[in-house]
Amino acid sequence: MSVSPKLFRTAGSAAAGLAAVSLVLTACGGGGDAAGTITGEGSTAQQKAVEQFAKVLTDNDGAVLDYTGSGSGDGVKKFLAGDVDFAGSDSPLKEKEVADAKTRCGGNDAWHLPLVAGPVAVAFNIPGVEKLNLDAPALAKIFDSKISKWDDAAIKKLNPGAKLPSTDIVPVHRSDSSGTTDNFTRYLNTAAPTEWPYEHSKEWTGHGGSGASKSTGVGDTVKKTEGSITYVEWGFATENNLSVAALDFGAGATELTAATAGKALDAAKFVKSDSKDLVVDTKALYSLKQAGAYPLVLTTYEIVCSTGYQDAEVSKNLKAAFTTILDKGQDGLDKLGYVPLPDAFKTKLRGTIDAL
Repeated sequence: MSVSPKLFRTAGSAAAGLAAVSLVLTACGGGGDAAGTITGEGSTAQQKAVEQFAKVLTDNDGAVLDYTGSGSGDGVKKFLAGDVDFAGSDSPLKEKEVADAKTRCGGNDAWHLPLVAGPVAVAFNIPGVEKLNLDAPALAKIFDSKISKWDDAAIKKLNPGAKLPSTDIVPVHRSDSSGTTDNFTRYLNTAAPTEWPYEHSKEWTGHGGSGASKSTGVGDTVKKTEGSITYVEWGFATENNLSVAALDFGAGATELTAATAGKALDAAKFVKSDSKDLVVDTKALYSLKQAGAYPLVLTTYEIVCSTGYQDAEVSKNLKAAFTTILDKGQDGLDKLGYVPLPDAFKTKLRGTIDAL
């Protein structure tokens, strides 16, 4: 087997400092139904999962997965331009992008396949404090700089008996365009619309705070900065040994675990229940008030043409590869900070993949 990783490749002079991650695994043996190459670009939130998927494909089918982690926005642009077979995006296509995708797909619809699910952790660095409970109104005020001290009455009420310092809060947000920001602000706008009156966006819209680029950037900043707090994919929080807050979604403070995130995902619904296009209804998910469920979960979509690739082998290779990923690529994802997809979720996905 030949493995050729290209990590942290600078994505051109126009985006100096923007780190892109490219992983190419070259086939060894096998030669199963998925043999061939599929290309994708986009979300860095799913990068660790994609690395596992690539290995699973190589080990089982002798297939090549060539994926560049450059961010959701860039991935969508490359897909619409026909430069890659699929885009990885933490947010569904916007209305204009849907129309552009139809053109790219030869007049056919593009479909969203939520193959990766990862909880968004609220990570913090407060010396002497290992456990912290927060809710959506408190989070909205913290990230909008309306609560500025850790011993604020609103935080103390959520943490009776805790010894909270009177130090400044340093909220850290993503400075780059981010699907994680889009999902986090979707949650705040859904669960605390009075405290967070802004529309969700990939661009940060709150006031104050400190910005850092990419998931690695916010994780590093919180690790080094006392009194700081951020939102970040669970895998990056655990990778940096950051403390993670328990969140009260309306049924009591819930710790983030694979089980609690999986319970929320098991209750997830899709915007179009009778469609092969599987866009998760985030408004319903982020409004979930179920005991033992942690619904602040980000689903990353692999965006593909339902049909209409100029090369018919592309659809065949995508169908075979995604089938293998669904069947054999979910095991162990919890160790990487993701949530293995529940059975009902996988059943819906299988119907879409089979129809490619």
